[in-house]
Amino acid sequence: MVDAMDMLRTYLSGVRIPGPTNRIFKHECCVSFDTPKSEGGLYVDMSSFLAFGKDFVLWNYEKTRHPVYLHIKQTKKVVAEDRPSKKPTILAIGVEGGFGSSEPDYEESYNIVILPDYASLPFPSVDLPEKVRLAVDAIILAEGAEKKEQVAAWVAEKHVSAYAMCLPQIESSTVIPPSGWKCAKCDKTENLWLNLTDGMILCGRKNWDGTGGNNHAVEHYNETKYPLAVKLGTITADLEAADVFSYAEDESVIDPLLPKHLAHFGIDFSSLQKTEMTTAERELDQNTNFDWNRLQESADALQPIFGPGYTGLVNLGNSCYLAATMQVAFTTQAFISRYYANQSLKSSFDAAPADPTVDLNMQLTKLGHGLLSGRYSIPSSEKQEGIPPRMFKTVIAASHPEFSTMRQQDALEFFLHLLEQVERVNAGNTKLDPSRNFKFGIEDRIQCPSGKVTYNRRYDYILSLNIPLHAATNKDQLEAFQKLKSQAESEGKDLAAAEVVRPRVPLEACLASYSSPEEVMDFFSTALKAKTTATKTTGLTSFPDYLVLHMRKFVMEDGWVPKKLDVYIDVPDIIDISHMRSKGLLPGEELLPESGGGDVEAESARLVADEQIVSQLLSMGFGQLPCEKAAIYTSNAGVEEAMNWLLSHMDDPDINDPISHTSQNAVASVDQSHVDTLVSFGFQEDVARKALMATGGDIEKATDWIFNSPDAISTSHMDTSSSGATSADNELPDGSGRYRLLGFVSHMGTSTHCGHYVAHIYKEGKWVLYNDEKVGASVNPPKDMGYLYFFERLTDC
Repeated sequence: MVDAMDMLRTYLSGVRIPGPTNRIFKHECCVSFDTPKSEGGLYVDMSSFLAFGKDFVLWNYEKTRHPVYLHIKQTKKVVAEDRPSKKPTILAIGVEGGFGSSEPDYEESYNIVILPDYASLPFPSVDLPEKVRLAVDAIILAEGAEKKEQVAAWVAEKHVSAYAMCLPQIESSTVIPPSGWKCAKCDKTENLWLNLTDGMILCGRKNWDGTGGNNHAVEHYNETKYPLAVKLGTITADLEAADVFSYAEDESVIDPLLPKHLAHFGIDFSSLQKTEMTTAERELDQNTNFDWNRLQESADALQPIFGPGYTGLVNLGNSCYLAATMQVAFTTQAFISRYYANQSLKSSFDAAPADPTVDLNMQLTKLGHGLLSGRYSIPSSEKQEGIPPRMFKTVIAASHPEFSTMRQQDALEFFLHLLEQVERVNAGNTKLDPSRNFKFGIEDRIQCPSGKVTYNRRYDYILSLNIPLHAATNKDQLEAFQKLKSQAESEGKDLAAAEVVRPRVPLEACLASYSSPEEVMDFFSTALKAKTTATKTTGLTSFPDYLVLHMRKFVMEDGWVPKKLDVYIDVPDIIDISHMRSKGLLPGEELLPESGGGDVEAESARLVADEQIVSQLLSMGFGQLPCEKAAIYTSNAGVEEAMNWLLSHMDDPDINDPISHTSQNAVASVDQSHVDTLVSFGFQEDVARKALMATGGDIEKATDWIFNSPDAISTSHMDTSSSGATSADNELPDGSGRYRLLGFVSHMGTSTHCGHYVAHIYKEGKWVLYNDEKVGASVNPPKDMGYLYFFERLTDC
């Protein structure tokens, strides 16, 4: 004891007392998923405040020569008897009444440990130097950095409506009865909404399967613009539980003046009883419907699987998009080799900066070893716990604000962001870069009526496929279902979920649609020196090692209303896309002449605002000149693009100045870093610059603009050598076009930004379900419900 105390006094100058701005890690090891609950506990460096598991703390000592550590060990308290698990009652994670809120109690013990001899001193102790006692107290009392950077629970919170405080209410003699309501425009007696402006009682939205209302409430809003409605049957003495919806804001909201607004129509809320589910309750209820159960295979007793490669990921609060995507990524040999098989934790830690928690390579290696080693997937009598990807989520989200929130995100967008960041940190060493195994070249061939052609090449990580509903293979069943649904609607009945019939579209039809010729309207032909209709076909210049297919289930209806296609995709285990390889410039083909500039180019530069775009913007209350500028400066790309430009330039001092050709040219000044980003995607610089001009500098919208704008295609001058491949293509993996289905990520919900994601992966001869921390044998993998499909190239062909 004396020797240990003397050693501590010797190293006292290296001990720091943390301040309020210091990041203190005390819940999880920086290079592994060890915690204070682990067998060896956790060691907190009392100089850097980084935490390490028992097997890794010596690495930190060797690297930093920091000898003094606070050892934290948590031991589970004995519980007399198991408490029965409760059914979730709110859409929440980690809170009372939510999902996964049961957590056993632990007792904590502390010791001061001095390396390299692991000499130990108990804490608390009055014999310890005051500086050490103050430092330990500050560490214990501080909120850990792991928790600071993660909201511990997610709840679907509502905000106060912007329309509530000044809501107009029309004077009328209408008195709403306490019961017996009926839609004013149909016979619906359920799912009824009271408009708080004029007192109209109308039915709610129609669901995709024909259930619900007949859209009369939302149609009434579109006609009158009266924004707020309350759902009848949810009004009780507890007004906070009432379901108020803002059609103008398109979400459930809080109305602080709801008592006053109800009193206007003679409603005494104190005596009303609840008879309807709120929107949130209905969403929770739908989580147990037929498709949700099928997606998670809830009807089958999930047989847990343990061992290397079968470790789940804890849901941090709407992080299932990350969990499902990373499980599939770490099934590919590209990620396994880079961050597990050929990369040890020790070498990754040695190469990391002073703070390994901010190093993407370190955190990917940590995640890879956590998922694949089996260290955290050991059979026990308790539930599967999984590992929490907190540090990985923090570092991968550092360059993307949305992923740092606790909101649900699009798994596709996250996957693309992951590959872009992996490519960035492995720049200069492409052989180690796993993202290149997913990258491939795409070539668009455009032929104008003159017979001449032009080619446009780009690069991508995913093949995004439209779903041709007309190619459904069960048209007879669909027709019979439509008759059944019409009959049920006429009788005021709802169909059971099991009775619903959805279109079944073969994956082959989606691939064929991608390659089929399509018309490009208003294509400017440099051969004809006029706008015309051209024909575009698309092919691949290289086939990646791993082919990722994105099914475009989310589309935009008229009025920019998002809609999810409720469709099944019949996906075979083996596909062959050899026919999709682009052949490049063929013998006898003649290229369209490049634009020579001169009068034609000068005239095309003097854009005239599209009258239809200007008219729609004017109807929204904007001025004439700003509307014309918005149309011109976005190259008449569309109302949405013009609106985005307007919103980002409303504060410009010259927004109301007359338009001149000089000012048009001034728009060419765009953020060069955004141009460079698009160029790195494989686009030409002039096309990238034009796309950014057309979309107000937004990279994502600029990418979509390039893909969908004929102007972008016609101005692109790519290498069109007959070899069909550029030098960049030659650096990418290439080979056979035959692939085997490796896994798929499925989504359940009305939008990519809500609902739930799970992954199904074919591993060691069987299908496995990865549902957050749960990992089990898949009995009936729903291969027809995928959102992202991951294929691996077959080499034995």
